[in-house]
Amino acid sequence: MGKPIVAIVGRPNVGKSTLFNKLAGKRISIVQDTPGVTRDRIYAEAEWLNNYFTIIDTGGIEPESDDIIVAQMRRQAQMAIETADVIIFIVDGKQGLTDADNEVALMLRKSKKPVVLVVNKIDKQLDEANAFEFYNLGIGEPVTISASQALGLGDMLDMVVENFKNLGTSDEEEEYIKMAMVGKPNVGKSSLINRLLGEERVIVSDIPGTTRDAIDSYLESEYGKFILIDTAGLRRKSKVKEEIERYSVIRTLAAIERADVCVLMVDATEELSDQDEKIIGYAHELNKAILVIVNKWDLIEKDDKTMNSFKQKLQYKLSFMAYAQYLFISAKTGQRVNKVLIEAKKCYENYSKRVSTGVLNEIVSKAVLMKEPPVVALKRLKIYYVTQIGSKPPTFVFFVNDPDALHFSYQRYLENKLRESFDFSGTGIKTIFRERKE
Repeated sequence: MGKPIVAIVGRPNVGKSTLFNKLAGKRISIVQDTPGVTRDRIYAEAEWLNNYFTIIDTGGIEPESDDIIVAQMRRQAQMAIETADVIIFIVDGKQGLTDADNEVALMLRKSKKPVVLVVNKIDKQLDEANAFEFYNLGIGEPVTISASQALGLGDMLDMVVENFKNLGTSDEEEEYIKMAMVGKPNVGKSSLINRLLGEERVIVSDIPGTTRDAIDSYLESEYGKFILIDTAGLRRKSKVKEEIERYSVIRTLAAIERADVCVLMVDATEELSDQDEKIIGYAHELNKAILVIVNKWDLIEKDDKTMNSFKQKLQYKLSFMAYAQYLFISAKTGQRVNKVLIEAKKCYENYSKRVSTGVLNEIVSKAVLMKEPPVVALKRLKIYYVTQIGSKPPTFVFFVNDPDALHFSYQRYLENKLRESFDFSGTGIKTIFRERKE
């Protein structure tokens, strides 16, 4: 199961963004100059008491008139109901209960999704009584917070993670390798899926996915069992209103979050778009396994060098994820379509790979001997011990004298050494540095 997704829903000016920024903590202001990694944050990674989850901000609403607000609130709530595992519904303790709040509460009640009702702007004891009227929404007990002063957030998060307990994925789904197909519209995602299913002729079922735009197809083949998650194509900003755009991005994000392997489909006759980079940037940030498929290869006039130079151009644009695997196909003619599942399976195997602690420490000690850590702020990093604490993605904890003495170039050096030694091609890996006294 991917990390749980928590969506924040609420009227304009009730403090959604303030809460989002507080929960996302310092991560929002990390300035990483990585191409393809976006900073207009719709989502952020958060953690509470060792529960890791993704928060989604369903978007601000520009108040024009009450009717428009209610209509947009409904869309937001619908969005949250479709994509999130837990919903934070935030209301304004100063302003009191409004019609729009009632509308949304009705939708959330019907959805049967777990909802945490949060009354914001309760800045002092005296205001606590303002929360009582929100019992009328019928969503359960309201929890009072002040997002701007960070009061009450702990109690709220306790309630949020309490709801994760009942989420576990069915074991049935665990056996499947989940592949999300992402890319622009008309790049051939659906034709590839149909061809994969058509070749195999063992569609177990067509279960409409959680969203109206993402359909899951189950596929069993000689290479394993797969769930193919088709996502709505991502359009550029100018074509559609930004709000709809934001929703299709959120849906794609949710698909990537659930997936093991993210397949970015690119049209051989077109340039890679910024939107493509951005979306696959999300998958890279989440350390997913990544396969780039260039479709419509039959339409390209080629000689023996075409494929290589095309691949180099792509790798240059996607240099932030040098580990990604590439495949050139034609979904229309069926050229190399048989390789898709084989490659996806390889990526998945590396994504779920485990490495023994002994070998791991040997490799890291060698790496440190070959190149010692640079001095950062008058301190030199010392690595005492490394262990793998998880797979999907492979996650390594380095116990060190002081994480602040880690230079990012050295972190990259260590990651490259792990990749050279254990073949993590096709997957992101995650490294964590923790302080440990000698």
